Amino acid sequence: MNRLVAFALHQRVLMVLLLVAMIATGGFAFLRLNIEAYPDPVPPAVEIVTQNPGISGEEIERNITIPIEVAMAGIPHITSVRTISLFGLSDVKIQFSYDYTFEQAQQQVINRLNQIDGLPAGVQPGISPVSPIGEIYRYRVVGPPGYSVMDLKTIQDWVVERRIKAVPGVIDVTGWGGKTRTYEVVIDNDKLVAEGVTAANVIDALGKSNANVGGQTVTFGPQNAIVRGVALIHSVDDINRVLVGTHGSAPVRLGDVATVKVGNQPRLGIAGQDRDDDIVQGTVLMYRGAQSSPTIKAVENAVQDINASGILPPGVKLERIYDRSGLIALTTSTVIRNMIEGILLIFLLQWLFLGNLRSALIVATTIPFALCFAVLILTIQGESANLLSVGALDFGLIVDATVIMVENIYRHLVERSHAVARGNGHYTPGNRLSAILNGAGEVNRGIFFAAAIIIASFIPLFTLSGVEGHIFGPMAKTYAYAIAGGLIATFTVSPVLAALLLPDRLSEVETWIVRKLRGIYEPAVRFAIANRVLTLGGAGALVIAAGATTFTLGVEFLPKLEEGNMWIRATMPASVSLEEGQKVVNEARRIIRSYPEVQTVVSQHGRPDDGTDATGFFNAEFFTPLKPSDQWPHGMTKAKLTADMQKRLSDRFPGVEFAFSQYIQDNVEEAASGVKGANSIKLFGPDLATLERTGKQIEAVMAKVPGIADLGMFELLGQPTVQVVPDRDRAARYGLTPEDINQVVRAAIGGEEAGDLYERATDRHFPIVVRLQPGQRDSLESIRRITVGAPGANGAVVQVPLSEVAEVKLTTGPSFVYREHQERYVPIKFAVRGRDLGGAVSEAQQAVAQQVKLPPGYHLEWAGELGNLENAVSRLKLVVPISLGLILLLLFLNFGSAIDMLLAASVMPMALIGGVLALVLTGTAFSISAAIGFVALLGVSVMDGIIVLTAFNQAIDEGMARAQALARACSQSLRPVVMTCLVAAIGLVPAAFSSGIGSQVQKPLAIVVVGGMILAPLLILLVLPVLVDLFSRHKPILVGEGEASA
Repeated sequence: MNRLVAFALHQRVLMVLLLVAMIATGGFAFLRLNIEAYPDPVPPAVEIVTQNPGISGEEIERNITIPIEVAMAGIPHITSVRTISLFGLSDVKIQFSYDYTFEQAQQQVINRLNQIDGLPAGVQPGISPVSPIGEIYRYRVVGPPGYSVMDLKTIQDWVVERRIKAVPGVIDVTGWGGKTRTYEVVIDNDKLVAEGVTAANVIDALGKSNANVGGQTVTFGPQNAIVRGVALIHSVDDINRVLVGTHGSAPVRLGDVATVKVGNQPRLGIAGQDRDDDIVQGTVLMYRGAQSSPTIKAVENAVQDINASGILPPGVKLERIYDRSGLIALTTSTVIRNMIEGILLIFLLQWLFLGNLRSALIVATTIPFALCFAVLILTIQGESANLLSVGALDFGLIVDATVIMVENIYRHLVERSHAVARGNGHYTPGNRLSAILNGAGEVNRGIFFAAAIIIASFIPLFTLSGVEGHIFGPMAKTYAYAIAGGLIATFTVSPVLAALLLPDRLSEVETWIVRKLRGIYEPAVRFAIANRVLTLGGAGALVIAAGATTFTLGVEFLPKLEEGNMWIRATMPASVSLEEGQKVVNEARRIIRSYPEVQTVVSQHGRPDDGTDATGFFNAEFFTPLKPSDQWPHGMTKAKLTADMQKRLSDRFPGVEFAFSQYIQDNVEEAASGVKGANSIKLFGPDLATLERTGKQIEAVMAKVPGIADLGMFELLGQPTVQVVPDRDRAARYGLTPEDINQVVRAAIGGEEAGDLYERATDRHFPIVVRLQPGQRDSLESIRRITVGAPGANGAVVQVPLSEVAEVKLTTGPSFVYREHQERYVPIKFAVRGRDLGGAVSEAQQAVAQQVKLPPGYHLEWAGELGNLENAVSRLKLVVPISLGLILLLLFLNFGSAIDMLLAASVMPMALIGGVLALVLTGTAFSISAAIGFVALLGVSVMDGIIVLTAFNQAIDEGMARAQALARACSQSLRPVVMTCLVAAIGLVPAAFSSGIGSQVQKPLAIVVVGGMILAPLLILLVLPVLVDLFSRHKPILVGEGEASA
């Protein structure tokens, strides 16, 4: 490193150019750097959505879900296969390990889907485009007064959606709300009987009357003409004129037995906003791995183009509801504000300790250099930054090496000034550079090893896997890049700036702070060395006390990221209808909107038309963006707002459960736990009734555990079901099969598609649906009177009432069937509020184990945040010892002595004490974020150990007596040790006290580092000298060895 410093000092202009070029290119790279609000923490997952309208959940499970589940078995890298079967929908979520990319996982799933045989006719599984953090933009289609939601939905489906899907980075647009247009053929059962035709005749006739064909070509002289048979249905009149049979010799047309009208498909869900109960909404989804900022910008441009281009009818326009750019902008401003505050605080600290403005400027210059270096590498590698990877950077940690370097160079230049003042030599450029080189040479070995040790202490971050690995992995990379950039600046730019900026005449000005510290410290360290037993006993007691208080700390996986919104889920009774549920949803939405903190409220009741959210009419979700907190009433917090809102809603709607989360958090939690909740208990077993009964027992026990919130069991049974059971013997007497009866049930009651109506001059086409008129299918008695066409004598059709050949009864059946590990289960969701996650779940597990006896063959599984925490902690238990071993190896290589290695390492527990006490005093739970703070403390504290021990060894090498050497080491180390600790702490002070959006995850890390670094100097500077005095065996090196090593 001496050669690198010497090269830099001889090429000073080049180094200044390097500094300018790095800051300029780094600034340019920062403008091009993609910044996400948060990292995508969820492993690759592929969701298979299969719709089969009108089919019960149990039939969906048997005929669709289980065949798909079986086909997926054996795909490499699968970690779980979770399925939900409900009325008309099968949802299969396949989760893969992190060593698979999403594209690889999707291709494997598609390959297996193509090999499935035996799915019901007309059923086509599809891959869902939805991902946990994929939503980037929401809009609604707005029309002039009187414009129907059906017309708006048609514009959304055929115009808007296509345009936005073409935007680079967009994978899909999910439509919510509105009515999908159909042409309904409403048949009259009495007219069918009178004309002697059946519903099957109508469906068959429509199919045969709605097709174009090709007849090859015909040659007319020199010309060749193609032949087309053109018979597509283009209008309602075309439908009415379709021939459906004959009555005697007279043709029977469709208009004789049915009425054709514009209708809509059965609604699966309804969206609303503020005071509008029925809106047409679009949700834009981004490709997994695409960059948010450019994609959002492209979508915004597309929306502006659509509004301005004239392709929408007059008065119709797109209005933005929400996009993620606001969150990204707020995230970026939080990062930049914390960075500027950190730089200013570090600059101020340097000035207060060195009393020299120029030296403070030299140290502060390292920060933009290191940050620009990190940003440049991120941009070159095509990686994205986020609030955690950049916002949690401790700039103090990055400049610690520069602090030591500049402090030592400053001390050597002061000694040079004193020597010249005494008449020993003159001020020359040569001896000036020589003093700088000597100052750098004394500490460069220690600095290099200290930086290597800090990077080694971050090894656990690189090895984290799972959710926490994807959250903190980018931060570990950015730290490594920034520390490397800081190290480059320390050995090149800092010595050159010292040569250019620091004047020749320097005097050792002990600032007021240093004098006060020295006045307190020197008597204290003499007392500590004179009373070794008391000092070591006190330090040991502190370590034991800190260890004991760790058992009082709460445990959580990660603090909740504040997103600036609320995601409120209402769970109504399982059998509620869409119309009845809407009454609750509309009133609840207005209550939520009445709060002054709320910006807008969008309700989603049921599920979207594409089936990408596997739920029913009992489920309603309210997306609630909030105003900036500085616009809230004085004293209001989000916790108070949540509590007040929950009480008001629960009091107004007894029997409806309300759960509160945030949008991205909700998606991530659902991906982790497998259900719509932060955590879940899964009770596995074969029988749905037994699962539900035992699940209710578990729910009752959980309700008594303090801190358990948003508790609810997902009901499996209770779906009202009209069963039509064919009587095979009676049906056989009429020449009917169960399929004949089922076809009538399917078409007459549920409605059956019989082709499409194609609009002229456009590519739009809409389903033609055949169905009985409502009065002939809306009660058990009317269903029993529906007729089935049976073969009669001489080819006639005999109309047989359904009650003659089948039993029609009202019963209940399964509403949802959940499966995982190829077993059925019932989920019980819960969250933890007002208490740490680990303690609440531990108490709940004990209570359930003691009070609930599981039937034979049934077993429990706890899923969600706690599982992630346990996996992360188990990995840290393996990796942290390896990291500590590497730190000890680096210390041994630095000192070449096992005793010195252990002495330098002894400071690590001293630094951890402050971190533990900081968590206890602030009431912060231990989390993965806090664990990373402790890991960072190890690296910084070892650096300070190296400073003290190196100063002592150098004094011994100069021939000083041990007592004198120890006194000098203590005196010399005071300022650099206090400065490095406080700089490391003060760089994160803004983050420790920040309460803005996105600050929550980095806050525990910052609290640990700030607490540890404030207490660490006291322990290191008092306890380490005692240990050095007791155990150091360092001997003066021989002159020959010294010259060789130099």
